[in-house]
Amino acid sequence: MSDRYLGFANSTLGRKLVDALGLPRPVPLERWQAGRLRPIEGALVLGGGPLAAQVAAIAPRLTADCYSFNSDLLPAPAWVAGLGPKLKAVVFDASALSDSDMLKQLREFFQPLLRSLAPSAHVLILGRAPEHLADPLASVAQGALEGFSRSLGKELRNGATANLLYVGEGAQTQLEGALRFFLSPKSAFVSGQVLRLAACAAQVEDWTRPLAGRRALVTGAARGIGAAIAETLARDGAEVTLLDVPQAQRDLDAVAARLGGRALGLDICAADAAAQLIDALPEGLDIVVHNAGITRDKTLANMTPEYWDAVLAVNLKAPQVLTQALFEAGMLHDNARITLLASVSGIAGNRGQANYAASKAGLIGFAQAWAPRLATQGASINAVAPGFIETHMTAAMPMALREAGRRLSSLGQGGLPQDVAEAIAWLSQPGSGAINGQALRVCGQALMGA
Repeated sequence: MSDRYLGFANSTLGRKLVDALGLPRPVPLERWQAGRLRPIEGALVLGGGPLAAQVAAIAPRLTADCYSFNSDLLPAPAWVAGLGPKLKAVVFDASALSDSDMLKQLREFFQPLLRSLAPSAHVLILGRAPEHLADPLASVAQGALEGFSRSLGKELRNGATANLLYVGEGAQTQLEGALRFFLSPKSAFVSGQVLRLAACAAQVEDWTRPLAGRRALVTGAARGIGAAIAETLARDGAEVTLLDVPQAQRDLDAVAARLGGRALGLDICAADAAAQLIDALPEGLDIVVHNAGITRDKTLANMTPEYWDAVLAVNLKAPQVLTQALFEAGMLHDNARITLLASVSGIAGNRGQANYAASKAGLIGFAQAWAPRLATQGASINAVAPGFIETHMTAAMPMALREAGRRLSSLGQGGLPQDVAEAIAWLSQPGSGAINGQALRVCGQALMGA
C-alpha cells in the first residue's frame, strides 16, 4: 500500500501546505537499485582516530570522492565547510576518545558538517565496546557514544541516518562489509542502531555477488517480506529454497520460478516438520532465515488459548525446533548464518500483542543463547527487528494506527520489505560472522523502544 501522505507532502502544493501548518515532511528514501556500481554515489568524509586511516584505505572501493575533515593525518584532501561538496556519507572514528573531556571532539567534528549533508546521507560512528575496556574513564567515554549517536539520528533531516559500530580487537578486517551496508542505500531504513563487530576469519571474495555458492532457506517466503528476502539473497548469488505452508504453494511456486529457486510446501509446526526439512535439503545449508510468522491480536484480558498457542508455536517454537534439528543433523555448514525475524514489538511491547511481543522477544533471546554454541563452528545467529513495514498486514490496519506507525520514527515513514531483506543479506555474508547474538532494528529509528 502506498503512503499517500508521503507523496502529497513532497508535491509542489503539499510541500507548501505542510510547511505552513508545521507538519512533518518525510522525504522519499534512496534505496539500492540494480546496476549500481558503488556503495556511495557522492562524497565521503572521514575524521577521528586510527580506524579512520583504515577506512581511507578501503574508501576507493566505496566511492570516487573521499575527503578528510579536522585531520592532517589522513591521505585524502581536506573538506572545507561551505566550499566542499554535499556529503553523502560520513565516518568518524571515536575509538580513541578515552575520557569525558575528549567527547567535545564529537561536537567539533559534526557541527560544521550537518548543514552540508546530501539527501539520504549516511553517518557512521566507530568506537570500542565499553565492556571490553580496562580503563573506567575510557569505558565511560565510549558508552557516551550510544546516547550521542541515537540523538544525532533524531536530529538529522532529509532521510539521513546515523549509526554506531563498536569495533573489537581484530575486527578491522571486517570493516568493509559493514561500511558497504551502513554507508549505502541498503541501510536506508536503519538508523539509531548500535552493533558490535568482532573478529571473523571468513571473508567475502566477490562484492558483486557476496553470497555466491551459498545455499539458503527462507521460511514464509511466498509473499511480502519473505519473498523480498529470497529475492535479495538470490540477487547476491545465493541458491535459494523458499518454504511456506502448502496453502500458499501457488504463490510460492511463482516466486521460486522467478528467482530460479526451489519451492518447498511445508507446515513448520507439523510434528514431522524437522524430519521433512532434513530430507528435502540433503546438501545442507549456509543461510537460514526464519521469517515465517503470524499475528493473533487481542488484549490479554480477551486472549484465547488458541490465539496464544498459535502465535507462540509458529513464531517462536518452530524456529527453535528446526534450528536444533538442523544443528544436530549436521545440516548447518561451517560459517553458516542464521537470522531470526523479530520485531520492535518484542523490544518495546505493544498493546494487544502480548503473545506476539513475547514470541518476538523470545527470538532475540534465542539468538543470544545460541550464539556461543554456533560460534564454535564459525557460524552466527542474529535477530532483525523490523518496525512499521509496508506489507499486506499493515495495509489491513485501521487508518489511524497505520498513520501513527508510519510517522512515529525519525524518518517519519514506513519501511519497505526490501529494507528488511537488505539487512538480512548483509548478515548472511561470510564476513558477517563478526556480528553474533545481536538484534538489528530496521525501523527508521522508531520512537518506541531503544
